[in-house]
Amino acid sequence: MRLQESGEMYLETILILSQSRGAVRSVDVAEYMGFSKPSVSRAIGILKEGGYVLMDRHGFLALTESGKEVAGRIYERHKLLTEVLTMLGVDPDVAEADACKIEHVISAETFEALRRHRDEKAESVKKA
Repeated sequence: MRLQESGEMYLETILILSQSRGAVRSVDVAEYMGFSKPSVSRAIGILKEGGYVLMDRHGFLALTESGKEVAGRIYERHKLLTEVLTMLGVDPDVAEADACKIEHVISAETFEALRRHRDEKAESVKKA
């Protein structure tokens, strides 16, 4: 199942909330994303069917291994893009918003080039 951008956003949100809160429910996702509870319930149902999310009998959400892989990849992109844009002088709030859009469409090749550039910059700063 190929995930759409919205599915990736839901997985990333579940990852972020689980790291900060531990237990995550659909209502937490709805509040964090600013979406209605019915919209989130529908999306979670699709993610469950796709094998990305599990829900226990108490309504707590957990990412499956494939869900963790996708969410981790998207979140890593988000963090790196925000960092690079901020280093370029973009306002942090704008960088965060732009990174959220770019993270879903950037190619693996371009992302790796950005990562290498950031790492090379960090190395040169260490050596200086």
